[in-house]
Amino acid sequence: SGIDVKLGYIETHYRPETHTLLAGLPLISRRRLFYKGKELEEMDLQAILNLRPEVVIIDELAHTNIEGSKNEKRWQDVLDILDAGINVISAVNIQHIESLNEEVREITGIEVHERIPDSIVAQADEVVNIDLTADELINRLKEGKIYDSSKIASALNNFFKNEHILQLRELALKEVASQVQRKVETEVVLNRNVKKERFLACISSNEHTARNIIRKTARLANYYNSKWYVMYVQLPKESVDRIALDKQRHLINNFKLATELGAEIIKVKAKNATKAIIKECEDRMITTVCIGKPHINLIKIILATDTFNTLLNKLSQENIDLVILS
Repeated sequence: SGIDVKLGYIETHYRPETHTLLAGLPLISRRRLFYKGKELEEMDLQAILNLRPEVVIIDELAHTNIEGSKNEKRWQDVLDILDAGINVISAVNIQHIESLNEEVREITGIEVHERIPDSIVAQADEVVNIDLTADELINRLKEGKIYDSSKIASALNNFFKNEHILQLRELALKEVASQVQRKVETEVVLNRNVKKERFLACISSNEHTARNIIRKTARLANYYNSKWYVMYVQLPKESVDRIALDKQRHLINNFKLATELGAEIIKVKAKNATKAIIKECEDRMITTVCIGKPHINLIKIILATDTFNTLLNKLSQENIDLVILS
């Protein structure tokens, strides 16, 4: 009458104490493959699907799989496992959540490349914060329980600075609190007359501004447990035969990011961006439009034309909020 639980993948980082904890537990063998002349190990997705345990424990959710694997990311493997009806218990660090990427970089000065979409966390039945104080975490690092001795000094001077850990810890607590809040809101019978929030993120071909708008709108939509969209208006100056190849590539990458974060993509060809935005707001019952903060000189130019005022007036008439994201 017990539950069939198996260990799908545990990353020990060669720590003896972790190896000891695994002794005698039902561990699914890893898949071995060669990459660039080296034999490496990966989680065996197919073995998990074949064994069909009730629960599988999978570590390092943000991990990037070796080339030749079925999926690029481990979180995609987890989705396959969930689709097969198998429950998953996993772990991820706060710095690996996609929509927090900019905030984490501002705190630490480090770009975290392995990330998971917020939608993965949102799917969880339960989110538990494993909280350690900054002192406890630094002591574990110094004792070699996180990295081997060759990496400790560098880690202490970079990511594992005391002030960084304190800010990341606060970020983690806020994230878990917002997950709990969303769970409460979705499980309570809501007033049918309350207008459901819907967000529209308006982006351009500017890579960094667009990415920032997407991530911040994702946070807003996630907080309100709301549907959201990312809209790009293709003006004549950026038609297929005119747009620069690098801008086209950035757009595709940002559409991919938005999709991973749970947005629906809207691509519209138009001569007037304001009219196109207003039409989508009406068609999709948008409650909040999110745009990027332009350069101060550009603001003066915009205010000197009717474009910005037209957008503001129309949104105001429709009782739609406008959020300018910095």
